[in-house]
Amino acid sequence: MKRIPTLALAGLIGLAACSAALAHNATHPPATAAAQPAIAPIPDKPGGGTRDARTYFTDLELQTQDGRKVRFYSDMLEGRTVLINIIYTNCKDACPLITRQMLEVSRQLGAQFGKEVQFVTLTSDPKRDSPAALKAYAVKQSADLPGWTYLTGSKENIEHILKKLGQFSQNVEEHSTILIAGNVPAKRWSKIRPDAPPLAIAERLKLLAAEGSSAGDKPKEP
Repeated sequence: MKRIPTLALAGLIGLAACSAALAHNATHPPATAAAQPAIAPIPDKPGGGTRDARTYFTDLELQTQDGRKVRFYSDMLEGRTVLINIIYTNCKDACPLITRQMLEVSRQLGAQFGKEVQFVTLTSDPKRDSPAALKAYAVKQSADLPGWTYLTGSKENIEHILKKLGQFSQNVEEHSTILIAGNVPAKRWSKIRPDAPPLAIAERLKLLAAEGSSAGDKPKEP
């Protein structure tokens, strides 16, 4: 089937509705998102995307857990296959659980993790989550790994990016727990429930990373 030459991101905006079902709530952990499929590809939609990925995602400046300044699209997404999620470091329930779930996914990916597949974690609480706070959180979870970047920045920049991803909430504690997986150069995306089996998530990421490889595309090195 002929692929529509637009970025398949209209579905990302629609993630806001899915996010409501997986809203962060201490009394209702992420595994309660019953009606949603565990892994759902985001289909191409005519006229639903944008030809300029940098413009869509924005290239706003952020900071990593190591205090390095980066541009969101150019440094974190361009040329990569990524798994994106949202946390805040004062979270005591869902965030650590999902981080440990992603850690297991990284193990399932084996040698592909950090090379063909990168993890990107954004904070929903940039006012409190400094680079040092993100570093401490990652170390505590044994998830401060090459190929896994934690991002904070100004409140304005973080909020703007989260809105673009369909992941923004006015309340820090009510951020979405949905995972977003995508092969950026191939323009292929999936939304994934955080309670999906780690092996299933890893297999989906491997399939995404393989798309476009026959055309000679190579993943961007971290």
